[in-house]
Amino acid sequence: MPPVFSHGDLRLYLLHLLDESPRHGYDIMQALSERTGGTYTPSAGTIYPRLTKLADEGLVTRTSEGRKTVYAITDAGRVLVRERADDIAAIESGLADSVRLIADEVRTSVQAAMKSLRADLAAAARADRSGRATGGGAGQAHDPRFASREQLQRAEAAIAEFRGGLRGDLRSHVARGGELSAELVDDLTTALARASEAVKAGLGLR
Repeated sequence: MPPVFSHGDLRLYLLHLLDESPRHGYDIMQALSERTGGTYTPSAGTIYPRLTKLADEGLVTRTSEGRKTVYAITDAGRVLVRERADDIAAIESGLADSVRLIADEVRTSVQAAMKSLRADLAAAARADRSGRATGGGAGQAHDPRFASREQLQRAEAAIAEFRGGLRGDLRSHVARGGELSAELVDDLTTALARASEAVKAGLGLR
């Protein structure tokens, strides 16, 4: 994935954030993470030197509030923000594209996982029907009930792995400040319902 901010864009976007309201360093880092959908979580070593340079240039001020330093834009900084309004709008558009890209990747992952799950469960159902049709034979390995229990364990493991992995991905995405749209959740709900119907049909319950 290309850099979120091109050369000089981060400096300008920091001024844009401070033009909205004064902020301390951690708040700035959180705002950047949220607005990039978690694609960019800057370190203190990236942000504070730039804020110091902006202060040295007279574009922001620094005020100590207890153990925190609050940064605020100056009149000169506001003038620069107004002059570069078009550039800031282009940066905002690029950030929105990054968020949409993440949403698309999550949606694709959900759909791929559901396709794999449906295939595994359908294969288990076919094996179950085949075992019942050919049944007989000596030994537990040829017992349809034993084979079904084995396939049930496979199905339960697949469901648990899917649930745990996807749940972790979604929680991590939101925790990083990423967007989780209603449309994506609707797609997930629909895919799960279809998978359930496919399994029930394979089991002869529909």
